[in-house]
Amino acid sequence: MPSPYEEDEITGKAYDARLMKRLLKYGSPYKLQLVVGVLLLLIVSGLELVGPLLTKKAVDVHIPAKDINGLLFILFLYALVLAGIFIGRFLQIYITNWVGQKVIFDIRSQLFDKLTQLSISFFDRNPVGRIMTRISSDVDVLNQMFTQGIVAIFGDIFILLGIIIVMLVLNWKLALVTFAVLPILFWIAFWFKIRVRDAFREMRQRLASVNSYLQENIIGMRIVQLFRREKKNLNRFTDLNAALLDSHLRTIFYFAVFFPSVELISAVAVALILWTGGGMILHDALTLGSLIAFLLYAERFYRPVRDLAEKYNILQSAMASSERLFKLLDEDPEIKDPPAPADLKSTNSSIEFMNVSFSYTGREKVLQNVSFKVEPGQTVAVVGYTGAGKTTLVNLLSRFYDVQEGEILLGGMDIRNIRQCDLRSQLGVVQQDVFIFARSVEENIRLGSPIESDRVKQAALATNVNRFADKLPDGYDTKLEERGATLSSGERQLLAFARALVHDPPILILDEATSAVDTQTELLIQKAIAKLLEGRTAIIIAHRLSTIQHADKILVLHAGQLRESGTHQELLRKKGLYHRLYQLQYQANSGAS
Repeated sequence: MPSPYEEDEITGKAYDARLMKRLLKYGSPYKLQLVVGVLLLLIVSGLELVGPLLTKKAVDVHIPAKDINGLLFILFLYALVLAGIFIGRFLQIYITNWVGQKVIFDIRSQLFDKLTQLSISFFDRNPVGRIMTRISSDVDVLNQMFTQGIVAIFGDIFILLGIIIVMLVLNWKLALVTFAVLPILFWIAFWFKIRVRDAFREMRQRLASVNSYLQENIIGMRIVQLFRREKKNLNRFTDLNAALLDSHLRTIFYFAVFFPSVELISAVAVALILWTGGGMILHDALTLGSLIAFLLYAERFYRPVRDLAEKYNILQSAMASSERLFKLLDEDPEIKDPPAPADLKSTNSSIEFMNVSFSYTGREKVLQNVSFKVEPGQTVAVVGYTGAGKTTLVNLLSRFYDVQEGEILLGGMDIRNIRQCDLRSQLGVVQQDVFIFARSVEENIRLGSPIESDRVKQAALATNVNRFADKLPDGYDTKLEERGATLSSGERQLLAFARALVHDPPILILDEATSAVDTQTELLIQKAIAKLLEGRTAIIIAHRLSTIQHADKILVLHAGQLRESGTHQELLRKKGLYHRLYQLQYQANSGAS
């Protein structure tokens, strides 16, 4: 079975003009800082060329003439150059990294905003680990490009060109001797580029596998421990970790070969300079100061060459990461707001499904030609076997997905003609699996809405949340654990009811909200439901038929079709599917008692 991360392993070009142009647009708000950074880089690159020339001047002019004042002046100039390099490099690094962090901040914010706009179907197709990789690892790679890649490459190129020009001006013959080793250097750099590219690609793939397996085990730790999978899962993780280690070691090997090779070539170049330059000095064709300057320039020449090979890999990784990020940013939401949205102000809370058919995969239909109507203020329950399509009704009404056939009306208007935020503001949904954020109790009820604390506590009191919230160390200010790990399922359900009540929606949807709680908690929840239902249109998806006997109407779904409709007593008299479901539950409850 192919890994969900396989498509992430884009090798990428070292430079893609289309992607680079788009990336550089993020730097547009910081043009002034970028210009200052580049100017500082030019100044620093120029100053780094001055040192060997000052050394040449001191050796050829002032030392032979025993000119102490001239030598002191050279030292003073050298100190000024070093101070200028220090200040210029500090400012250039600070400004460059400041711009890089600002750009990364903008990209991360844009990515998060994009994720909140994407349809639920996108998250059905993409594992959480892959999305997290986009926001974290891929963005960090771009940070490297902005702070260490582009600007550093320009700096290395400026220094190389400057050194080449100065060396040719000083003595073109000795310069050509120095450059004689460049073909070997370029061949080694090319070999290194190919090998490291493959090694990095393999390392990223294996790192993704480790992260994916780690995330899966952390989320499912209860199952791991309950089924005593600790040792087996450790063995599997050890295999994945060992593969990651091997890829890291292979990468280290190529770096360990490349950098000493550059140093060796540099040493060969120095030897050639000494041999040739020494002979030229003996024939009065070169001064000692020029030879020393050449040696200093040769040492500085190979440093940026070595750095350029490393920056190549940063640039290549950045191109691959940017391609993945832009693919996410260009993702088109399947559910879109209408160009001319309908006004909900005058809309009542009636709901109508008209000949609705839907399929998640495009093949097997989950709902087939379903039609029913919920009048304003009416409570309608939906029951059926697992897989009958009950939760799909909620997904379609919330417009997490769009119907493929038929239409859903809210107050007589097709919900596809209503803005998603307007539609969902009319709905209060309480799900079976309640998500709790790592925030305080009050924040989990308010969910960021500008609601006063008194109103939050009133909703908590009405839904019996106060029964456990008041016992917490800091009351409603107590920070809850991630996913509400320290709360019982019933307490999480009560929190969800408080959320719905405090936002005061005209339509309430309960999606099997009492299926996983004990009888005592269910009594508390039933009281909360009674409070919530006052004056609201409601759809209750129920597992326990005892909880919906007083509904105005009960819909019985089977295999995606609406098979029966009526009150509790009417459906029992029909002796159909509902009667069978009721009998099964009655017998199960009798047997359990």
